[in-house]
Amino acid sequence: MMLSPETAILASLFLPLAGGVGVLLTSNRPNLREAVTIVTSLLLLISVFSLLPTILDGGRPAVTLVEMLPGLSIAFKVEPLGMLFAGIASLLWPINSLYSIGYMRANNEKHQTRFYICFTIALSAAVGIAFSANLLTLFIFYEMLTLSTYPLVTHKGTDDAMTAGRTYLGILIGTSIGLLMPAIIWTWSVAGTTDFTAGGILDGKLQDALLGLMLLLYMFGIGKAALMPFHRWLPAAMVAPTPVSALLHAVAVVKAGVFSVVKIAVYIFGIDLLQAQPWTHWLLYAAGFTIITASLIALRQDNLKRRLAYSTISQLSYVILGVAILAPISAMGAALHIAAHAFGKITLFFAAGSIYTAAHKTEISQLDGIGKRMPWTMGAFAIGALSMIGVPPAAGFISKWYMLMGAFEADQIVAIGVIILSTLLNAAYFIPIIYAAFFKQESTESAQHPHGEAPLPIVLALSATAALTLLLFLFPQVPLELAREVVQP
Repeated sequence: MMLSPETAILASLFLPLAGGVGVLLTSNRPNLREAVTIVTSLLLLISVFSLLPTILDGGRPAVTLVEMLPGLSIAFKVEPLGMLFAGIASLLWPINSLYSIGYMRANNEKHQTRFYICFTIALSAAVGIAFSANLLTLFIFYEMLTLSTYPLVTHKGTDDAMTAGRTYLGILIGTSIGLLMPAIIWTWSVAGTTDFTAGGILDGKLQDALLGLMLLLYMFGIGKAALMPFHRWLPAAMVAPTPVSALLHAVAVVKAGVFSVVKIAVYIFGIDLLQAQPWTHWLLYAAGFTIITASLIALRQDNLKRRLAYSTISQLSYVILGVAILAPISAMGAALHIAAHAFGKITLFFAAGSIYTAAHKTEISQLDGIGKRMPWTMGAFAIGALSMIGVPPAAGFISKWYMLMGAFEADQIVAIGVIILSTLLNAAYFIPIIYAAFFKQESTESAQHPHGEAPLPIVLALSATAALTLLLFLFPQVPLELAREVVQP
């Protein structure tokens, strides 16, 4: 029997939490515990995607849990952008779970039950953010996501991990309480509602500099979007196990950040209002600065995960840039880039974890010739890297193309320059890794310690996400349609 859309919304929110209880109850039986994780992730996938036909047909199912005050409730409504984000998260969770099983076992990681439980809470929070009908609901689940991922960042329990955890929690909670929450309260006081509404809710409510100030509070208050200078939590969190890095960078955390940026820009401010206000144009320059600066820092990193972390900071600001260009087609590109970056970047982190598991290498300078021993891993890495650069046949090409078209349409010369320069920088820090892996000779030390691919679950997972990166390029119709409906409801 098919679930009603309203039931599917509630099921999508509570299934991961029920799975977390199941993981706890089976903590002493690892095989059963991991089976519960996989089954729960698949049930979430089915529940979320059962909503897709309704959304594509123009339906916008909604559920209200609690109404505390008029215009202030905990409520959920599925619209195209939320469907896109929830679809990405639910599609990648089973793959990440498969990868996690191989990685955690191969590296004999401790506290695996806690690890899987925190994952389930984080996915529930991600779905709550995706389906939020208003700013209050988004804020509650945004904080839930921060708190549930903190134990994952500090998983190893070392001094470095605890220091990273303090940075992670300090920046994300500090920005959300100090900037995002005041912006939400201000919005409610001037608009009388916090509901996400097509075309926005602030037209005529604030003028000129005050509107620019509110935009600043929102953009920097969403610390998960890693707009400089509130980006340090992201490279700090690289001390966590690789499946956590994948969660942070591809499945939930940073995607929740840029998703919130796009949703607030489109449904709270409205693209037309932002276009009409000169005080909002600073966002384009802030995004451009973050893109170029993070790319230059990535060039200097020898640690593979740190290079990927700074690449993520740069790529996230592509989404913000796509919104800041203030052309509908670039906003479509921004929405699509959420998906393209998710598939490409999770592939890159999966590959980094595969290299660490099989070869115990963490530095780029150690990767000469590794492609000959790990062709599946490095082949997947190459596909993910091409997507980040924006080269066909990888998905990143399409999203960058739409953003570039929007920049030309809006005569945004700065944005055009940023996209072209950053693409060259992306190539400069990814292509040498691929070249070294496949065309350089491995060192004598590496030759004396032969190894093959990582365990099968890891290789299957990274192959699946690499395939998704190619498939999104070949068959972008559904994500493009959802992105189009965001800007042209």
